[in-house]
Amino acid sequence: MGVAKAWRFSLTPAAAKLALLHNGYNNGEKKQVLSLKSPATTTNATTITKTTSSLSQRKQTVSWSWSWSLVCGMMLFGLGLISLFTGHVASDLEWYSQRLVKNTLYYSKLNGNGREAIDVWKSKYSKFYHGCSQRSPSYAPAVKERASNGYLLIATSGGLNQQRTGITDAVVVARILNATLVVPELDHHSYWKDDSDFIHIFDVDWFMSYLAKDVTIVRRVPEKVMRNMDKPPYTMRVPRKSEPEYYIEQVLPILLRRRVVQLTKFDYRLSSNLDDELQKLRCRVNYHALKFTKSIHELGQKLVMRMRKMEKRFIAVHLRFEPDMLAFSGCYYGGGDKERYEFAEIRKRWATLPDLSAEEERKRGKCPLTPHEVGLMLRALGFANDTYLYVASGEIYGGDETLRPLRELFPNFYTKEMLANEELKPFLPFSSRLAAIDYIVSDESDVFVTNNNGNMAKILAGRRRYMGHKRTIRPNAKRLSALFMARDQMDWDTFAKKVKSCQKGFMGDPDEMKPGRGEFHEFPQTCVCEKAFKDIAKSNDGNHLTAGKTKGTYSVENPGEKARHISMKRKIGKDRISVGDNEDDEIFAD
Repeated sequence: MGVAKAWRFSLTPAAAKLALLHNGYNNGEKKQVLSLKSPATTTNATTITKTTSSLSQRKQTVSWSWSWSLVCGMMLFGLGLISLFTGHVASDLEWYSQRLVKNTLYYSKLNGNGREAIDVWKSKYSKFYHGCSQRSPSYAPAVKERASNGYLLIATSGGLNQQRTGITDAVVVARILNATLVVPELDHHSYWKDDSDFIHIFDVDWFMSYLAKDVTIVRRVPEKVMRNMDKPPYTMRVPRKSEPEYYIEQVLPILLRRRVVQLTKFDYRLSSNLDDELQKLRCRVNYHALKFTKSIHELGQKLVMRMRKMEKRFIAVHLRFEPDMLAFSGCYYGGGDKERYEFAEIRKRWATLPDLSAEEERKRGKCPLTPHEVGLMLRALGFANDTYLYVASGEIYGGDETLRPLRELFPNFYTKEMLANEELKPFLPFSSRLAAIDYIVSDESDVFVTNNNGNMAKILAGRRRYMGHKRTIRPNAKRLSALFMARDQMDWDTFAKKVKSCQKGFMGDPDEMKPGRGEFHEFPQTCVCEKAFKDIAKSNDGNHLTAGKTKGTYSVENPGEKARHISMKRKIGKDRISVGDNEDDEIFAD
């Protein structure tokens, strides 16, 4: 709100007083007239009445003169205050007006009612929030290696982003157990068959030093400790989404007895709902400590620069239309017996997958949109034909023929293979390193579009919320699927209007962050704070690791004192069932 609006706010009370005084003056005049018209019995009485009336009029004139002077003085005083404090008044009033006005103008065109069109590139409410994951003053320092309860080995599972969730939770579990964390081991046996180790993807030195105040991390178990062990490290697998109490009751006693414990297939093995201090630790790990190696980071940034050199703004689309994803979903895309046979063969890799009805899964919104449907959704939302697209994807089922409709809708279509030919060759044998490059470009994009609720979609959605609620669009597949099936029965304007209606609440706006909604990796509510009034107009380009309220620390030094140390905060609602709940989730983690 500008100065003009502040003026209106300040002058309105004065105007109201002026109106009241004016009405009072008119009412008094009417009474005077009525008294003049009162019947008189004698001439003297009439003379006395006229004299009295004349005196009353003179008094009223004097009174009105004083009142008008008072009003003018108040107005001048108000103007002085406005000129002195306009900046603060304007910013605070703007903050309140933005907070009080509900975000109901999604996608409305500028019309006679004066409603403004939504900015599909950026949420206008994002400036009111910032990422916050700072340790609280009462946060206990990390336990030194010699004083810890033992060494925690972690074997992650799945693709790059699924392993990222495992690494993040591994740090939190190490703090819960007061254990020394050994640099996690990446999965070499999953669907992608990537032999990359932690040091090939992440900056291990930065990882260890950044988290030094949270957890003690070492590269390997010391040889002296290994030699003194009577038995090899104890190996176990904890249940999905286990509470901290489980680790205290089931894992800690073994750790104290054996000194070294390995947790296998470590993905989604820790509850989504934790104490605020532990949630903030998750954010520090995921959004700050896990930096890619120099070679991966530099190539990713080169691709971002090349996209921006062609166009200032661009969209990154994570299609996730690979054969393994489609086979796992149980969906059907019109490929006849050939498609059914190919998907059935892929599904044989996982014996626990149930038989699914393709039609029912599509009605439930569990089927990824086709590239064509993604393109139609984006055009309906208002992205023009000349918008630049970066497509983050592996092998697309159906190849170029499947991508052709999307290319026709958005001719400015680019992939990492198109932007970096020779530079990409060293990375080609390693799927996780290629996924890391897509991750960087998608994160830096102005708009990120997901096509499923897999791990990359969740991780990047959460990160973009933390980094300033950058526009992130997730298709409302349940409603859109029915709309796409009926799109031939309506004109384009009707279709576009319905798409915009379907996508309300799926555009990455701040008001989508609600207690109990989704998993923490996708909705890191504890780590997103409202800005102070004075900071609203400032740029949020600085460090996101800013102050925010934190709860007491969660630290266990003695298993017998766990009740005293456990301080859990239960959030409203339960976790939604998602692909992360399935033991076979690792097949399409990214």
